[in-house]
Amino acid sequence: MIRTTTTWLLAALLMLVQLTASAAAGETDFSKLKDKYEKDHPGKGKFSQYWEPIPIQKYWNPRNFYQPPTAVSGEVTRDQCVACHQSLTPGAFHAWENSTHAKLDAIRNLSNGQDARFYKKDKLAEVERNLVKQGLLKEGEPLKEVGCIDCHGKVGAQSIRHDKDLVMPDRAQCGSCHVQEFAEAESEKEQQWPQAQWGKGHPSHAVDWEANVETAIWAGMAEREIAQGCDQCHYQQNKCDGCHTRHTFSAAEARQPEACATCHNGVDHNEWENFSLSKHGTVYQTHKSSWNFEAPLKDALTKGGYTAPTCQYCHFEFNGEFSHNLVRKVRWGFNPTPAIADNLKHPWFEGRKESWNATCANCHSPSFAKSYLEAADKGTIAGLKVEQEAKQVVEGLFKDGLLPGQKTNRPIPPAPEKDAPGGFFQLFWAKGNNPSHVERVHADMWEHDLIKLYKGLVHGNPGGFTYTEGWSELMRDYAVIMDENTRLREKAGNAGGTAANPPAKKEGSTIRNVLGGLALLAGIAVLLYRRKP
Repeated sequence: MIRTTTTWLLAALLMLVQLTASAAAGETDFSKLKDKYEKDHPGKGKFSQYWEPIPIQKYWNPRNFYQPPTAVSGEVTRDQCVACHQSLTPGAFHAWENSTHAKLDAIRNLSNGQDARFYKKDKLAEVERNLVKQGLLKEGEPLKEVGCIDCHGKVGAQSIRHDKDLVMPDRAQCGSCHVQEFAEAESEKEQQWPQAQWGKGHPSHAVDWEANVETAIWAGMAEREIAQGCDQCHYQQNKCDGCHTRHTFSAAEARQPEACATCHNGVDHNEWENFSLSKHGTVYQTHKSSWNFEAPLKDALTKGGYTAPTCQYCHFEFNGEFSHNLVRKVRWGFNPTPAIADNLKHPWFEGRKESWNATCANCHSPSFAKSYLEAADKGTIAGLKVEQEAKQVVEGLFKDGLLPGQKTNRPIPPAPEKDAPGGFFQLFWAKGNNPSHVERVHADMWEHDLIKLYKGLVHGNPGGFTYTEGWSELMRDYAVIMDENTRLREKAGNAGGTAANPPAKKEGSTIRNVLGGLALLAGIAVLLYRRKP
């Protein structure tokens, strides 16, 4: 009886905690959230004195750089915005016209609970409550539509000054309606690594602009049109349209892996390639026509009919819940480092690994999930070991002054970047013998080959970590670096200098040397004895 009562009390307490947490989540103070977002925003970053924005950057960081165009002046009404852009930018108009934003009544009037979009009725009611709290909507007043003026001016406004009030929406503007999603996404900033492997919040979408503008070579590059190529991915901290494309802003689109592909591709973060060529990607590409992406992720396997995971299903999920905080299971981060590899047994990492096991166990046996994740960890560690050995060789050549041009033709990189062997800047800048060939190879090795290996392993693409990319490429670049080390040291007459693998002594050689020395001494003693008178 006591045990039963205790069980009920614990259950009731747990329910109370959950209800309190839910209530707190639903009562997020938007004004405080927005104030913190704006306070935390880095703007031009700590290297601001080294660069000036070019015109296109006003679209990647509108909060700091956007200014209303002056071609249209004076007051414009809600209806005038729509009428003008129907002819001026028909692509944007038709995207909006077919969007949920333009057809809120279609959601409000849904009556079939089996419709995968039915959850949007509650979401619309939640948005209206958010706007009432902010004084942007009257109590009981329905939100008729979300038009041009609501996003590019102010929610509910009937007119704005086009040359004064026009804005390019940022995260906070979207967050005024979508408070929960805004709060979830911003919560990524609270992540703290146990041994400070990364800074607070990093790496995540919520601080990707900060990571961009506070990278020294990005700030120091004279070629700003090339540097802004980084901005085109590193602007998620600023806006929401990286995933929810203008002007449809479709949740169904944002749930498909292609939504991630624009940024998550290429040599340094080739998740799209690895997912697409994995068995998960094969199932997705051959079965997606029968899947319903209107279903929320929590219903993906039931109402959505998914038969394999997507990027979003795996990365939005955490212990059975789905949210816009995508970093709660992050372990290796953007790229593998010794500081991570050496601490994988720490409870912080172990707990996140268990969360990944639980995610995989939605489709696989727990044994398979555990075995594969362990294999991925050990494979990543093996690649890291090779890269670190090569790094020591390159740093040794730099330290000993043996790299080509070190004494005659090694210009320093642009400030605020500092010179270093095999540095990140060497992927984007070159003058004279900086970088030298061996350094460029190592930069490719740690920033490309190792990351490809890791991403291929964790996404289950065998070609992506064995032959085509990853391990095979690591071995190739390792061989190049070792050959170059030998060549440069032999040329300098320093063949025995800093070597990664000094020649191993033959077994028993020390004993033989000692015995040989004793025999020699004995022979000399005998000769001296015989010469005595």
